[in-house]
Amino acid sequence: MSELVRKSAAELGELIASGEASAVEVAEAHLDRIAAVDGSVRAFLHVDRETTLAQARAVDERRAAGEELGPLAGVPVAHKDVFTTADMPTTAGSKILEGWRPPYDATVTSRLRQAGLVILGKTNMDEFAMGSSTENSAYFVSRNPWDLERVPGGSSGGSSAAVAAYEAPLSTGTDTGGSIRQPAAVTGIVGMKPTYGGSSRYGVIAFASSLDTPGPFARNVLDAALLHEAFSGHDVMDSTSVDQAVPPVVEAARRADVNGLRVGVVKEFAGDGYQAGVSARFNEAVELLESLGAKVVEVSCPNFSYALPAYYLIAPSECSSNLARFDAMRYGLRVGDDGSRSAEEVMALTRAEGFGPEVKRRIMLGTYALSSGYYDAYYGKAQQVRTLIKRDFEAAFEQVDVLVSPTTPTAAFPIGERADDPIAMYLADLCTIPANLTGNAAISVPCGLSDGLPVGLQIMAPVLGDDRVYRVGAAVERALEDRWGGPLLAEAPELVEAK
Repeated sequence: MSELVRKSAAELGELIASGEASAVEVAEAHLDRIAAVDGSVRAFLHVDRETTLAQARAVDERRAAGEELGPLAGVPVAHKDVFTTADMPTTAGSKILEGWRPPYDATVTSRLRQAGLVILGKTNMDEFAMGSSTENSAYFVSRNPWDLERVPGGSSGGSSAAVAAYEAPLSTGTDTGGSIRQPAAVTGIVGMKPTYGGSSRYGVIAFASSLDTPGPFARNVLDAALLHEAFSGHDVMDSTSVDQAVPPVVEAARRADVNGLRVGVVKEFAGDGYQAGVSARFNEAVELLESLGAKVVEVSCPNFSYALPAYYLIAPSECSSNLARFDAMRYGLRVGDDGSRSAEEVMALTRAEGFGPEVKRRIMLGTYALSSGYYDAYYGKAQQVRTLIKRDFEAAFEQVDVLVSPTTPTAAFPIGERADDPIAMYLADLCTIPANLTGNAAISVPCGLSDGLPVGLQIMAPVLGDDRVYRVGAAVERALEDRWGGPLLAEAPELVEAK
């Protein structure tokens, strides 16, 4: 493995800026790594070596011309296949969009390009971001670099696997109910869900419009903050975009200090259902925060126990509305259009073949919840519960600066174990969903191992308190690396050496 792929994004940016390495050399090292190991990991849906190297050459030329570039210029990034890209296919992991090339870039995509990041390719995902394991991709299952027989989480599992396998130092994801934090936790990396509206949804193929939030993956907290800063901020193309400055996330990540901070442990995120190793690592992380000078108190958020059922009414309802656009008439897959069938028949045949089982399940759930006679009883009630959860957060943040919990109840589970049990699969997002329902900032950072597999610590902050989670996450990361003698990923088995 090239030493370049072992470097952090910040280190690579410095090497390229100083002239010790070129953007082309760095891109080639990562492309070679992908060629060597992605046959096992299956993180990428699309990689185009020539397109990637052309981007890298352009960065080198801009620097040679004296242009002032940002700290991540020339650094490679893997891009979730839910963001539109004008020069690459965008499928959202679905057969209904197989081979589709968008006519425009998503705002996140265009900001990556403006910052000089080099897009390596598009990563695998659960179809339309619906899933917690990447088993719902229409193309193939991505695998966890810690154990190829286990899931890398989802829906952004390709992005998490790419970073954990050293195929990319950075990647993008979207978090609707935990789809960045959960895969980050089970692959031993950092994953951040920014405040809702803090990163643009323009050009993100929609799942649930009031929940979807683009965010970064990285192998350390500072790298995640640098990527977060690069693509976030107000966007006039997104009506839900927050018209405020990006919080000082990079400064907070560098500060890495919790002395005097009030940390709340969520009472409702404890008890049965958590693996013993997950609970043990979480308790150790809480003790570590106390030893670093934080004041730890228990906080009750009684309505958090209703977050999961509320989410699985709200998200499918929004999905049933958003996916109505895939009608075989305008773009994407078209089945049965032989001149003998009506538009309705072609639409039905196309959706039957183009959508996978989980997408169909959620469309039906959402359509039922929104139907006449049931709207108030289901969708309306779920929105009322959402308000109660928001009030729980507000009350908690009057007492503490951040809240902490395990990111997931268990470590990575074996591929296929929950494929026929949707309820068990949905429980993977038990701890992450509340922050999505209310738009709060939340991050997952590695906090140890359970039976040899990574465990994540979730840190939650108020809306626009993104800098707080980076500050706490970086402090935990620094203290644990001092204890471990290096990053958690150093403990990962070298399974990905061209197995």
